[in-house]
Amino acid sequence: MTDTPGSEPTAPEPGSEQRLPATRPPAEVAPVERFTSPPSIRAVELSPERAAQVVRQSSNARWIGFLATVIVILFVALYWFYELGAPLGLTEPRLEAEIAAQQVTAVERGYLVYEANCARCHGEQGEGGIGPVLNRQDKLFAHLNENYIKNVLTVGGRYVCGDPKSLMLAWSDTGNPPGPLNYRQIEELIAFLLATNDTTYIVRDEHLLDPKVDPQTGEVLTFTGWRDPNYLPAPEATPYPDCWKDEFGSGGSASPGPSGAPAPSTDPSAEVVTITAASIAFNPTEVTAPADAPFTLSFDNQDAGIPHDVQIKDAAGAVVFKTDVFPGAAKRDYSVPALAAGAYPFACSVHPNMTGTLTAQ
Repeated sequence: MTDTPGSEPTAPEPGSEQRLPATRPPAEVAPVERFTSPPSIRAVELSPERAAQVVRQSSNARWIGFLATVIVILFVALYWFYELGAPLGLTEPRLEAEIAAQQVTAVERGYLVYEANCARCHGEQGEGGIGPVLNRQDKLFAHLNENYIKNVLTVGGRYVCGDPKSLMLAWSDTGNPPGPLNYRQIEELIAFLLATNDTTYIVRDEHLLDPKVDPQTGEVLTFTGWRDPNYLPAPEATPYPDCWKDEFGSGGSASPGPSGAPAPSTDPSAEVVTITAASIAFNPTEVTAPADAPFTLSFDNQDAGIPHDVQIKDAAGAVVFKTDVFPGAAKRDYSVPALAAGAYPFACSVHPNMTGTLTAQ
């Protein structure tokens, strides 16, 4: 046959082979075993040796599973005790330990906030000064609670006594106008104010928070809280007033003595002893009075808007005479009964750091 265009196809000549499709030789299977394991293993029945080996492998697997289960159970039990504490209080729960550690950190940082912003007015130990006392147990028992302190720091001193001219400004940055302390510093300051005196805390550097060391003794500086956790007010005690100024009342020129009776009016012929309060301190701190004779105590409070008083005590600490509490600037005279010869310490009940000594001679 030809492929000449236009020509008719012709039948192949007898005896000639057709080129396509080409025939292929039959494929032969490669002489390879189907299984590569030895014939002894491919036996349908297990030999005694193989059966013993299977039993040993099964026993080992069961032991491994048992040990894994025991390890998991022990891990779960130990982790349970680690989180919730061992029975009978043998260990402290992890969550409670973490809360206690965070509380210590908050108190130590709150101490730095107080020293930097509050100590100037309320005293280094909360003894008071330009501002009221903070370390009194009757105030810390219920009056100075967390919500009350937070409101005072947010609103300012007008929240306490309704005085729009109060020197206590708003310290929280959410106040109006906003103060310099953020929410975390407010929480840390409250934690310090409510810290108990049965825990010792470390004074830390205000920048690096490293423990501060006394340069003279080489010991780490520490402090304790103010609140006594065991304090309970007397059954007949009245709650601390909402406004701290209400505790002192308006008062008068006469003051009740230790027996509760009004003090007599001053004697013009009696010797006058003057005690002055200025800049949250008595001046002078050493005064003399006649022994075994009544005298007139002239108390001059020169601290404007700050209440003071004078309490004269004997050697045993009992109050033998006290004035009323009144804010300055004001001056009042009191008749003091005769005192035996000796030294009598006097102090301000509002600011216990104000002290002095009266000598009767």
